[in-house]
Amino acid sequence: MGGMKIDTADLLGRFCRYVRLETRSDAHSETTPSTPGQWDLLRLLERELREIGASEVEIGEHGYVLATIPASPGCEAAPTIAWFAHADTATELPGGATPLVHRAWDGKPIVLPDDPTQVLTVENSPHLRGAIGQDVITASGKTLLGADDKAGVAIVMATARHLLRHPEIRHGKIRLCFNPDEEIGRGVDKLDLERVGAVAAYTLDGESPGEIDWETFSADAATVEIRGVASHPGWAKDVMVNALRLAGRFVASLPMECSPERTADRDGFVHPTEISGNSERATVRLILRDFELDGLAAKRAVVERAAAELRAAEPRAQVEVTFAEQYRNMRYWLEKDMRAVELAQAAVRACGLEPKLRSVRGGTDGSKLTARGLLTPNIFTGMHEVHSQREWVTLQDMTQSAEVLLKIAELWASGGGR
Repeated sequence: MGGMKIDTADLLGRFCRYVRLETRSDAHSETTPSTPGQWDLLRLLERELREIGASEVEIGEHGYVLATIPASPGCEAAPTIAWFAHADTATELPGGATPLVHRAWDGKPIVLPDDPTQVLTVENSPHLRGAIGQDVITASGKTLLGADDKAGVAIVMATARHLLRHPEIRHGKIRLCFNPDEEIGRGVDKLDLERVGAVAAYTLDGESPGEIDWETFSADAATVEIRGVASHPGWAKDVMVNALRLAGRFVASLPMECSPERTADRDGFVHPTEISGNSERATVRLILRDFELDGLAAKRAVVERAAAELRAAEPRAQVEVTFAEQYRNMRYWLEKDMRAVELAQAAVRACGLEPKLRSVRGGTDGSKLTARGLLTPNIFTGMHEVHSQREWVTLQDMTQSAEVLLKIAELWASGGGR
């Protein structure tokens, strides 16, 4: 159809521009956004949205960037949908990437120059086999690439620009939202959904072409506070109770069979993410994941049991456990109204791809948005090996994602969402 060809140079330029910014989030921060670097990207997006001619562009006190692509003539009555992408990158590794574009990649090992121990091959990253001949984009070896989720950000921006330049493409009103702090589970906590004003939405935060995530983990956080008995180490015999040793003992007692290292498919896990403190007080932080709520309850029981065993082994210590809900499986709501998922499947097929409904072993901003009433499945961007220095994406896969977004907009405007 006319007007469907995305400007790949614009898409690539945006992606490379965005990944150069350091935007990792910080779970220890109490601000939103949690880090100042995210403001740099969010303010850049605000400026660029004005430059491409988007309407109702705004950036709120918590960093949410909202904008509108007005409905094309004759489609004003079509349902309003929204596209989301998050500005932050994962906390474990630095961002601020130096993007490297491996044009028409020939399939040979990709050695990342800033750390030659980091090598990408079709053996250690099997999805690369399908990228031979494509333009593969990596970082240089010491940072994340940041395709999670700057690929999504670039796709949304390039698609928005395309629609504004091609009024012949029929679509209803589309709301755009770029948000901070997805990687620390707070991405849409302070977002006013009435200001978004959509009947359905899509996050651009998935992996392989054709994938549509309609199910996520349900997630809790756990905090174990351990208080020992302080003493001068020179006179500590039979007096000191070292909280750090107890924290290590607690972590070691967690069963490996329900760890991320030993689970796959629909198995959940208990994952200690941080130990901090000193010999008198220590804190262990964990995340608990399962697709089903009864499975999540079982993971809580694992933590409680390990804490009870620690109390019994060292009664002089104080061990307290608290749990906090993080997000819930979006399937619980989407299965009651599959329109957003079905139109995404139809769009994927229309773009010559095979739709793959996927249960993602993680969460998206769509998990919380869906639970709050805005049904939000997740669409692929092409990113792979995320949260590592080996992260990569291809320009061709990002382009296909943008084409799927265009088709989704057309399908909602043609009556498919009524």
